Amino acid sequence: MTEITLVQAVNDALKEEMRRDGDVVVLGEDVGVNGGVFRCTADLLKEFGEERVIDTPLSESGIIGAAIGMAMYGLKPVPEIQFSDFIWPAFDQITSELSKMRYRSGGQFTCPLVIRTPYGGGIRGGLYHSQSPEAYFAHTPGLVVVVPSDPYDAKGLLKSAIRCDDPVLFLEPKRVYRAPKMDVPEGDYTVPIGEAAIRREGRDVTVTCYGAMVGVALAAAGKAAEKGWDVEVLDLRTLLPLDEPALIASVTKTGRLVTLQEAPKFCGFSSELSAIVAEKCIDVLEAPIRRVAGFDTPFPYTLEHVYMPHADRVLAAISDVMAF
Repeated sequence: MTEITLVQAVNDALKEEMRRDGDVVVLGEDVGVNGGVFRCTADLLKEFGEERVIDTPLSESGIIGAAIGMAMYGLKPVPEIQFSDFIWPAFDQITSELSKMRYRSGGQFTCPLVIRTPYGGGIRGGLYHSQSPEAYFAHTPGLVVVVPSDPYDAKGLLKSAIRCDDPVLFLEPKRVYRAPKMDVPEGDYTVPIGEAAIRREGRDVTVTCYGAMVGVALAAAGKAAEKGWDVEVLDLRTLLPLDEPALIASVTKTGRLVTLQEAPKFCGFSSELSAIVAEKCIDVLEAPIRRVAGFDTPFPYTLEHVYMPHADRVLAAISDVMAF
């Protein structure tokens, strides 16, 4: 076991998978010589060379289009989009081509590739470097959408994603890229895609979360405990496919649900969670569902700390459902 950051966990996963499988290639803007803007691909070029670690032009559509062609012809590309905010030029390639290739070819072709991209706020990146686009892609059949929250899961989930036969969007919460550190096995291991994790057992209310919001949820649960409320924190880890049984089981146990996301509230991923619980758990709910989210505005720069959900906002929602 070694204590490492999420950045190091991603780097370790890439190195180990590239050593394990010669078909795994990495491509993207500055991934080679510079090791990526956050250094997630540091030292890969030195070990694996220019044929497997490819610095590309500044063209997201070209990066993903090239990766699709590579995947269809037997390689396992791991393209990086430098910030998730820049993924939109590749949106058509992802939603119209990549996600539909298995279906439109009747299973003759698959596109096993992993799009890595940092998402979310917390680093004072302003409106063009802080967005959370997960809901756009979770709406796309044929994609797998994964969001790790800590170094252990980042390494294990990325390795599972690279071995997956379907295209994966791997959203990395840059707010926690370098904190906190945690013990991560040095050897090979995987974390299953499609399985949520209970980060804190509780009996009074369920808080759903993913990515950087897991730490916020745990902080709120600690504050709630001081008031005598026992909060269960459910880290979804995979948004598509969603671990619906885990969600239903948790809400059935607690009878209350608070959803937490960093993205704007309207039509966010938490809206789908709320709909599922309203449809399937209405007979056990003891209070209305409450959603804690970013505001329905562009992501601000100077007021980042106001925009992003924090423990006190989550605690207020917990107080609301407990008082109903």
